[in-house]
Amino acid sequence: MSELPVTTLNLVGAGRVGRTLATRWARHGVFEIQDVLTSRPESASEACAAIGSGRPVSWLADMRPADVWMVAVQDARIAAVAATLAATLQAGAATNPVVFHCSGAQNASSLQPLADLGWRTASAHCILSFADVPTAVQQFAGTACALEGDASARAVLEPAFAAIGAQCFAVASEDKVLYHAAAVFATNFLPVLQAVAEDAWQATGVPAELLPQLRASLLRNAVDNITRLGPAGALTGPAARGDLPAIARQAQVVRDWDPLAGEAYQALSALTLRLAGH
Repeated sequence: MSELPVTTLNLVGAGRVGRTLATRWARHGVFEIQDVLTSRPESASEACAAIGSGRPVSWLADMRPADVWMVAVQDARIAAVAATLAATLQAGAATNPVVFHCSGAQNASSLQPLADLGWRTASAHCILSFADVPTAVQQFAGTACALEGDASARAVLEPAFAAIGAQCFAVASEDKVLYHAAAVFATNFLPVLQAVAEDAWQATGVPAELLPQLRASLLRNAVDNITRLGPAGALTGPAARGDLPAIARQAQVVRDWDPLAGEAYQALSALTLRLAGH
């Protein structure tokens, strides 16, 4: 149980990220989950049931003042939600509440209408796959969490995230886009590269039934090597050896097969050569 003073938290949007964080905070007694608003009343009820606490509401005007507000909606909706929240609740907010969103790509300026009212604004992005909420809840301990925004808001959020096992660090507002692009490189591109590899294998006659075995063994070995040796130490293949003629031949063959994949092969080979020191 956390030794932090329990404060109230309202949740606007309760998708996978919102449910995961709210569930962890409720279980550890960090926040009292108060009001939950989603795009549909039934989904708010489902979220409260999954979290184990909270009151589902249908309108922003129905939400009570809270110490902390989490805006866990899609990136494209953050600014609009902030503007609506500011217009709806400006007379009923707690004194200087903290409000934060969970976007990795946007910074706290998305919440500017609330900052103009004196709310303390921030963003918090956890580097974890939230594809499945129960799994994310179980795996959350040890997750790196980037905090950005108002210093007083971060001072509230850092111990709250630390209490549920996050490892927090600060990111400057002007670095938020590059920070998130790094996370895309580390996670989102891996499935894309694997899909390209499997398409190419199938185009050359590799039986489809062998693909799951290849996928599991190669990815497992790659992750093990990167973890043990670091990115540079785990390099293999022609670019790791500095074999420029082999790279050129393969790049042309891949380009003939799929022009976009060929461009990716050329760019990734250049980055590999740089990493290998050639």
